[in-house]
Amino acid sequence: GAKFIHVFYCFARHVMIEKMKKLSLGTGIPFAEAVMRRPRNRYIVKARHRVAYSKLLQILQREYFVFQEYRRKAQ
Repeated sequence: GAKFIHVFYCFARHVMIEKMKKLSLGTGIPFAEAVMRRPRNRYIVKARHRVAYSKLLQILQREYFVFQEYRRKAQ
């Protein structure tokens, strides 16, 4: 449900940030610091969250659809 999607989104964001930290280490590119900063405008934060959440939901729905089609064709 919605709680699972939210937890999965938070986990994916955490993994992405950790991977960016690892990849940008020693390169002089402050990607991870930019991601960790929080904008002062709460509207922008909420808008970014909605966009990312919607995108993740679309991806999960598409995967579910492909899985169902594969299962249907396998029978």
